[in-house]
Amino acid sequence: MTAGTATELWQMGATELAESVRSGRVSSVDVVEAHLRRVEEVNPAVNAVVRVMGEQALASAREADRAVAAGADLPRFHGVPFTVKELIDVAGTPTTQGLRALADAYPARDAPAVERLKAAGAIPVGRTNMPSGAVRWHCESELWGATLNPWDAARTPGASSAGEAVAIATGMSPLGLGSDGLGSLRHPAQCCGIAVLKPTPGRIPLATSVGPGEMTTIGVQLTSVVGPLARHVVDLRAAFEVLAGPTWRDPWTVPAPLLGPAVDAPVRVAVVVDPGGHGTARQVRAGVRRAAEALADAGYAVDEVEPPGIDAAADALLVMLSTPGTRLGYEQVMRPAAPDPVRRFMTDFFEAAGSPDAWAAELAFITRQTLLRQWGEFQETRPLIVAPVATEVPALAGTDLDDGQVAETIRTMRMTTAVNALGLPAVALPVGVTEGLPQAVQVIGPRYREDLCLDAAAAIEDRCGVLTPIDPR
Repeated sequence: MTAGTATELWQMGATELAESVRSGRVSSVDVVEAHLRRVEEVNPAVNAVVRVMGEQALASAREADRAVAAGADLPRFHGVPFTVKELIDVAGTPTTQGLRALADAYPARDAPAVERLKAAGAIPVGRTNMPSGAVRWHCESELWGATLNPWDAARTPGASSAGEAVAIATGMSPLGLGSDGLGSLRHPAQCCGIAVLKPTPGRIPLATSVGPGEMTTIGVQLTSVVGPLARHVVDLRAAFEVLAGPTWRDPWTVPAPLLGPAVDAPVRVAVVVDPGGHGTARQVRAGVRRAAEALADAGYAVDEVEPPGIDAAADALLVMLSTPGTRLGYEQVMRPAAPDPVRRFMTDFFEAAGSPDAWAAELAFITRQTLLRQWGEFQETRPLIVAPVATEVPALAGTDLDDGQVAETIRTMRMTTAVNALGLPAVALPVGVTEGLPQAVQVIGPRYREDLCLDAAAAIEDRCGVLTPIDPR
């Protein structure tokens, strides 16, 4: 195998790689080796992959190649490597969550999403960095240090799935698994120029066998999801089809169909340039309008109009995640093992949420129910919403804990947190580059209509292109 061919392999998407392995044009060993070499070459510059599973991955690749040679029926991602955020269980490696206290927290089995990707033939090759405890909108852990943005090392790579996003963006992996509770998939997508799917809660199972995962409060249960990261929308769609579906391991999962009923053409899209009217950076506004133009060119009916109660939904999420019970659980379970940056973030987060008593907490969940009906009615006529992820460009790395910055980031992420409060699906993807940084949007759909989000995202990608993989700068 030539060096040139190896370079081409790490540049390819997951679906394209699977087709190449299945057809015998390349071997799974070649594909895995190309990505392992890419990790060796670029990871020292960005610190995204914190645990390499090279020996196990190559053994699995050799087994995959034997299946190809034997003419066996081959699954969707046969022989394709993938990486996994350290919040998600992979048997044989610790689920550290970036915490020293969990450095030896080995799970009894794979997380459901990992099980399903493995069953689809994919091969785990590494674990990726995350902020300690999945807290902060900047990726820095007490175990592994900071992950750098490959576009500009002075800028943050994003929230807690940023290690995974950087691995995808730099070609160290064609497919990854991350999680999202406050924008932790979509914010790194904006910062790093990749594509992600935040599914409807209950679509893709979320379960762990280590740490305090079984003690999640109702607010977290209603808002947190696992989802795929990739460079191409077609890979998100393929991963979604593999990952979705119920299991007893996650009582929230539902057997919803992957494709919903047809929507009358032209599909109407609400474009939100400045959610809630609090201000949006020029570069971000331009990106949203570029996505709107792409959808209009693809035959969608596009209007600038805002769904109801964006601020109310975002505010409700803060309270849902700051109830008296949640705060008590944090104090008793997480705070004793948390490093100082986590404590600082949580102090500022709780301050931004106010001091909700039991009634205020109940009222937040009541507000959520009311807004779900209002958004449901809105999306009857405008099924899709295109909006910013964060309304500002990626912040300087490490400034997320400066005085007032947690509250400021909450302001800039108001559309993203509103989507989490309401449990809506969204695809985030890049639409261009301005001043050396990616522009991105999120395409938001009705509950369980990931198919509509993916369709629209594919239309945007067809017209705006793919930005990654890139070499760190």
